[in-house]
Amino acid sequence: MKKILVIQTAFIGDVILGTAVVEKLHQFYPQTQIDFLVRQGNETLLVNHPIIQTVLVWQKKENKYKNLAKIAKQIRQAKYDLVVNLQRHAGSGFLTWRSGAKHKIGFESNPLSFFYTKKFPHQIGNGMHEVERNQQLISDLTDEVCAQPKLYPSSKNYLKIDSLKLDKNYIVIAPASVWITKQLPKQKVVELIKKQDKNQQICLIGAPSDFDYCQSIIDEVNQNNCVNLSDKLNLLDSAALIQKAQMNFVNDSAPLHIASAMNANVTAFFCSTIPKFGFGPLSEKAIIKEVSKQLDCRPCGIHGYKTCPKGHFKCGLEIEL
Repeated sequence: MKKILVIQTAFIGDVILGTAVVEKLHQFYPQTQIDFLVRQGNETLLVNHPIIQTVLVWQKKENKYKNLAKIAKQIRQAKYDLVVNLQRHAGSGFLTWRSGAKHKIGFESNPLSFFYTKKFPHQIGNGMHEVERNQQLISDLTDEVCAQPKLYPSSKNYLKIDSLKLDKNYIVIAPASVWITKQLPKQKVVELIKKQDKNQQICLIGAPSDFDYCQSIIDEVNQNNCVNLSDKLNLLDSAALIQKAQMNFVNDSAPLHIASAMNANVTAFFCSTIPKFGFGPLSEKAIIKEVSKQLDCRPCGIHGYKTCPKGHFKCGLEIEL
């Protein structure tokens, strides 16, 4: 094979876990060109990636179908030998079908999977990790052993972190999530910070839109050892920061997968979701924190909700720190 395209147009964490497929394919086909397709906004994760030659970008938020046709044409013109589709929605299935590749592989739950040359089940809840599910797709081409996801911050990213002049033993907390029931409740984050050594520097990170939330936590803690970095770092800056932290406290969200990709020390909080869904930490030093007692309402969904459907949010509030 001369050219391979990997497709993952879902969220940041999904793209990060998808890099394990890139690593594995490169191990077996080191001379093959490997490209990666993402949704717009996630391409910065793969800047200067040493294995991925071209990052293709699908603009989904505006003129979604016009841009779908445009990127489909670009893919077809590239004449890939193999397309590996990690996404299970119709748009990515359409791109896989229209690619013209001799080999088209993906999950059977994609509504257009009948166009694939090979398809595999994607079963959530049986304890199989997402990287293992993805590895199924290429096991015939490689082997059954998963590679680890990896990100590659540049020297510029590390210099950015050095310029912050943080204490040597700083810790990182990523308190926010797209889904509120996935994130450790605010009062628990405040409690977590107050349990740390007051002389230990604590960095709160997130998207720029999380700045006010992070600042409200810092204001409530009312200690001088916290710094709000949520509007100062891009994704690879955050990866460099997370790698060098003494510990990272994260939710079942993108920073968790960044920690896995950097093999960084991590403590992951699972509130409405559960590790058996297959999105748990992969770092060598990883701790999972979840409510100890059985709740008949947990898990309430694979992604979570904006508010607790039962109104009590015991899955978050009763986690022991």
